[in-house]
Amino acid sequence: MKHFLNLESLSPEELKGILEEALILKKTKASSNDLEGKFLALIFEKASTRTRVSFEVAMNQLGGQCSFFAPTDLQLGRGEPIEDTARVIGSMVDGVVLRTLSHKTITTFSEKSSVPVINGLSDLSHPCQLLADLMTFIEVKGDISGANVTWVGDYNNMCLSYIEASKIFKFNLEVVCPKNYWPSNDQINDLKIVFTEDIKSSISNSDLVSTDVWVSMGDEKEQSKRIADFQKFQVSPELMNTAKEQAIFLHCLPAIRGQEISNDMLEDSRSKVWVQAENRLHAQKSLLKFLI
Repeated sequence: MKHFLNLESLSPEELKGILEEALILKKTKASSNDLEGKFLALIFEKASTRTRVSFEVAMNQLGGQCSFFAPTDLQLGRGEPIEDTARVIGSMVDGVVLRTLSHKTITTFSEKSSVPVINGLSDLSHPCQLLADLMTFIEVKGDISGANVTWVGDYNNMCLSYIEASKIFKFNLEVVCPKNYWPSNDQINDLKIVFTEDIKSSISNSDLVSTDVWVSMGDEKEQSKRIADFQKFQVSPELMNTAKEQAIFLHCLPAIRGQEISNDMLEDSRSKVWVQAENRLHAQKSLLKFLI
């Protein structure tokens, strides 16, 4: 039994196989009974559109069933230990997707779970989104190994997952954000990733530019400061004009037009955001087939 808590939960060969199968599933668009009789539980502490809908539809198209639970739907909301919840739910379902405020919740749950646990988002990782991002690049441009990727945004869960992906898939990654949002120098040296405030220089050699909101869920108290700090880091068609001719733009969504992106960026021809969003479904169908 395997869990999917971050990209490194699986081997490079397993991840590549999941992406190859996802592309096939998208091309055929066929439903199946591969997961007939299987049941998936979604336990979400955070709001979700793409993650929830994509997993629910994925299970349906694979012949399985799925139910959604907020903390208030479970005894978790009344203080039941996560370990006890994991034991009970694991005895009744075939897989669990957890979307939590703390990555520790996912690791603790997985240690006591008798069924595969999938990270639907935590404060440290968003591996399901990276599967869709990688799938989108491969679908549109081909092999990502050796490509130049620019992440525009702070050192958040998406950034950490991009760093993880760069090691596994052998692409070059630069992180662009204000210096006061960088990790420590020791961490930067350990990561062997370039951090810079020079967005134009980084994007000038980029095959892929990806970004996220300036204010993530949980950071609302810092909203005014973050918006002020990131003003010079908006991605726009004009900025993309300085990238490689065939460069593409991705955003995990939801997007705040007028902040991390200009009002017209999502509709630019280099934006593959809508392809990327749909690919959550296909990548997760492939992941579910592999794990369950």
